[in-house]
Order: sequence, then structure tokens, then C-alpha cells
Amino acid sequence: MSISGLHVTMVAALFGWLVAFGWRRVPALALALPAQKAGLLAACAAALFYALLAGFAVPAQRTLIMMLVAGAAMLSGRIVAPSRILALALLVVLLYDPWAALAAGFWLSFGAVGALLYVGSAQVGEAVGWRARVYSWGVVQWAATLASLPILLLVFQQFSLVSPLANAVAIPVVSFIVTPFALLGALVPWWPILELAHQVMAWLMLFLEWCATWPVWLAPAPPGWVAVAAGVGVAVCLLPRGLPGRWLGAVLILPALAWPIDQPAEGDAWIDVLDVGQGLASVVRTRHHTLIYDPGPLYSAESDAGQRVVVPYLRFFGIDQVDMLMVTHRDTDHSGGTASVRAALAVGEIRSSLPGLGQPCIAGQRWVWDGVAFEVLHPAAEAYGGTGKPNHFSCVLRVEAGGRRLLMSTRNCSMSTASSCSSTSTSMARIRRVCRHTPSRLSAAHFSRSAGVV
Repeated sequence: MSISGLHVTMVAALFGWLVAFGWRRVPALALALPAQKAGLLAACAAALFYALLAGFAVPAQRTLIMMLVAGAAMLSGRIVAPSRILALALLVVLLYDPWAALAAGFWLSFGAVGALLYVGSAQVGEAVGWRARVYSWGVVQWAATLASLPILLLVFQQFSLVSPLANAVAIPVVSFIVTPFALLGALVPWWPILELAHQVMAWLMLFLEWCATWPVWLAPAPPGWVAVAAGVGVAVCLLPRGLPGRWLGAVLILPALAWPIDQPAEGDAWIDVLDVGQGLASVVRTRHHTLIYDPGPLYSAESDAGQRVVVPYLRFFGIDQVDMLMVTHRDTDHSGGTASVRAALAVGEIRSSLPGLGQPCIAGQRWVWDGVAFEVLHPAAEAYGGTGKPNHFSCVLRVEAGGRRLLMSTRNCSMSTASSCSSTSTSMARIRRVCRHTPSRLSAAHFSRSAGVV
């Protein structure tokens, strides 16, 4: 669970009220400094402490800066418009961390607050009665959800259909029950307080896990101008009731929700070698099929190229299903992202040289997708009964499309690999991807001649 600006504000307001409450009861202090200003200074100090304790993320930075600007205005006797406070907070955050603009949280945080201020500026007076309060809460959720839609589609290429319901339940429960009891339990050493906060959080997680089973809207990343048009559409949709033409906002948002997927023509193949560092991850796309040739390396126990590069790359193009995942060999710089790819995407078939992982790659396997021919050149079936390094059993794939051939091989080759390829394929390929880690006796030219590549 992340620390939102609402939590920072709650802690600051509570601490400021306590300080002001005690300040008024000491005449000497009240004469030296008004209790309201003392409480305001205490609230700003509490906000700074809590924001640092929470990791000083962008939402916490934005809330802290807005509170400091508003506090400075109140101490000086000035009245500052909320929109100016938000703009100044945006400026200070960028001056403090210019790279924050590259984080999705930056746009989601300021976009949501800007939408709330935009909607709130059209409301006059306070809500009276429970129905009016529920309606106001619904308007807040609608504004925050709609404002985040273009950003989520542009950055993550997906949008949760149940997020308004999840936020409507989770935000008040965490903000007004879990967080206050957790803070109280940190101050008062009585275990039932923390137990109550834990139990409420456990019940909430059951609800959120149920929400996580709902479908997610997936779409390819829209172009920049489509995302900007969707943002304008959001502003139009959030106009006050009674203004004509609000339906035009939905028209501007629709292209971002259903932007067409860019696909190769029949008989063509698009092959992309992804930048994953030490290792390999390639994607082959035909008209209606997708193949991953190695899912990339394992970076750490918590991170791999499948999670960080391959899956985001495919989702950028609106691809959530892979027809084949080919894992060439067991080295983690080639197979490290397998688990992440299988967990995030629907994988139809797996072929590899790893025992127990899908079907084995065997020389001579052929198939055709949308007029594009695929053929496995290595290893031979009898090679699996022998001994040797895992690199020597690497799957070698040839792709033929539009009169051109591409030989896809891993970066670790041997003399036996090249000989096996040459015995399987006698035709010439016009494009090649040669090995990088080769023994000194095997040059790239020798491998190309052996494998039938020029």
C-alpha cells in the first residue's frame, strides 16, 4: 500500500490540532504567538516528518509542498488560489527532481489533484445530508478515475474496469480506519489496537483480491496527440452539469480506448531485438501471431528482463497473447525472464532445450504463420542424449518472409552447433544474427558458411 497525500494531510492536521489545542491553554505561549499559527507550523513540521518517513515519493512531495505554500500564505495573511498552489508545487517538485517527470506517479498525482480542483471549482457550498455527501464522494471518484485514464493507457496500456469501486472502498477504509489505528498503535503500546488495524486490512485485502479477478481493459499505447485529445475530452466530460456538448468529451476519449493495433502485412515478419543488456530477448511478429525468442536475462531475485522489458514492450503494441515462447538454453541471461512472461501473458506453446520446459526444440521442426515460414535448425534429436554445455543445445531458428531469411541463434556457439546447422540447412539466408561468445577456432565467417548464411 502506498502513502498518499491524504495520509500526509491527516497526520499534519491531527498534530497541528493537538498543538493548537494545548497552545491555547498556556497564556504565555498564546501571547507570544497565536495558537492558530503555532498549530500551522506544527502541522507543516509533522507533514515534513511523515513525508520523509514514507519515502518522500512524488505524492508525498506534492502534498508537503502544497501545505508549505498554503501555510506560508496563511502566515503572511494572503489568500492564495488552490490552482496557484498546485502550480507552485509542480514547479518546486521539478526543481527538486527534474527526473520526476519521467515517472508515471508524477503525472497521475498532479493530474488527479488538478482534476479534483477543476471539479471542485464548479461546486458552490457544502454538501448537506448523507445523499449529497455520497454524491460528492462519487463525483470525486469519477473525476480521479477519468483523469487517470489517458495516462494509464499511454504509460501502462491498460485500465482496470473495477478501479472506481476498489478506490471507493479502499481509500476511506485505509485513510479513516487502518492508518489512524496503526498510528495510534505506534504511540500506545497496546496490542489490540494494532490487531484491529491488521484485521481490517486483512478483510480489505480479501475484497481487493476479488477485484483483481475482474477483467482489465487492454489497448495499444495511443500516439501522443491522441492522448492529448483524450485529456481535452476528460476536461469536457468534467464540465458542470447543464452545459451543452459534454458528450463531445467521450468522442475525444474513444480513440485512446480503441486505437488500432499496428500489424505486419500478410507474408511479412517484424523482428525486434530488445535491449536487455547482457543476454538476449527477441520478438517475431507476423500478421496474427507473436513469437518470443528468449525472454531475456535475470537481473536479480526481484527483477528480470521479462518483467521490465519484454512484457511492457508487447503491451505497448496491445499484445497480451504469445503464440510461442522459445527458450534457447538454460543460462539465466537467456531464460531468466521466462516466469515473468508466463505469468503476465497468455503463452500458447513453449519450445526449449531445457528439460521439463515445454516441447524440445528439434532440428527439422517447421511451421507457417500468415505466410511466414519458421524452421528449427538445431539441436538434433540425438543431441539431447549426449553431454556438453547447455549452450551447445541452444535452439537455432530460421525465419523466412518476403524472400528474405533470418537466422536467429544465441550468442554462445560451438563448432558442433555450426556443423549441425549446415547439415540441416543448405539454403542461403540474406540476414543473420551471429553469435558473440564464440571459441577462437570458430569465426563468424566460418559459422555463416556452415549455417548457409551470407
